[in-house]
Amino acid sequence: MSDIVTIALGGNALLQYGQRGTFEEQLANARVTARQIVELIRRGYKVVITHGNGPQVGAILLQQEAGASQVPPMPLHACGAMSQGLIGYMIQQSLINELRRAGIDMPVATVVTQVLVDRKDQAFRNPTKFIGPWYSEEEARERDKLGWVMKYDVGKGWRRVVPSPDPIGQVEIEAVRRMVNAGIIVIASGGGGIPVVDEEELEGIDAVIDKDLAGERLASSLGSELFMILTDVERVAVNFKKENQIFLDTISLDEAKRYYEEGHFPPGNMGPKVLAAIRFVERTGKVAIITSLDKAVEALDGKTGTRIVSKR
Repeated sequence: MSDIVTIALGGNALLQYGQRGTFEEQLANARVTARQIVELIRRGYKVVITHGNGPQVGAILLQQEAGASQVPPMPLHACGAMSQGLIGYMIQQSLINELRRAGIDMPVATVVTQVLVDRKDQAFRNPTKFIGPWYSEEEARERDKLGWVMKYDVGKGWRRVVPSPDPIGQVEIEAVRRMVNAGIIVIASGGGGIPVVDEEELEGIDAVIDKDLAGERLASSLGSELFMILTDVERVAVNFKKENQIFLDTISLDEAKRYYEEGHFPPGNMGPKVLAAIRFVERTGKVAIITSLDKAVEALDGKTGTRIVSKR
């Protein structure tokens, strides 16, 4: 078997609810995550991994702000690059150690990945993606002077918002493809990738790309047989937390589209995951699975998870 499986890891792969986010905590979580992934590798799959970076890039931005009086702060797109290195390091080290325990000799590498976006994307006219900590109104006014766009996050305070444009594709896709074909386990497009525009030349731009939507582009471009989104729920539900809640097992592309258009999946939560799965199945005719990290192997075997297919 040499099929490619692209895995999009959610935030719980590195940071569990209630944890402070220390390096030691995140590394321990990465080790648990690595055990799940190695089981897929044992079965002969070529594995490509992408991941979120919300808590990590938020912490990096705070560090930039706190140290601004002593060293020049880096822009958001550069902070995204920093988070790719940090998270990639934890995942690849954990994978290498787990592969050694399993007696598997296979190289692992992280690719710092730029993702193309369009400067004319409507997201740049109306930033909506909250990042970083909450501020008082007075603090928000001060940050307005720095050129930040600040919006009120209901019930919590003021936060910075940035554009979240649609990903066009990974700049380094050919490098990733050659590495995968050579038998290397690749970690790429972390945190949705570093947003760049390609006009006269490549240029970083301050934005945050949804990691699942970028992961779909990666999976489709590589010809993946399966796109697996690992999050904190075992299956997707319609009428979530209502009396008529229904958990979804295998659904067709048309059913997934209908549920999505009916508004069953919130934009800041399950919405991008379902949209990414829809796009993958629509572009490739292959299968997308959404499930929890600890159920990845069972979902692969068809025992759990929400599976989206072209037709039932």
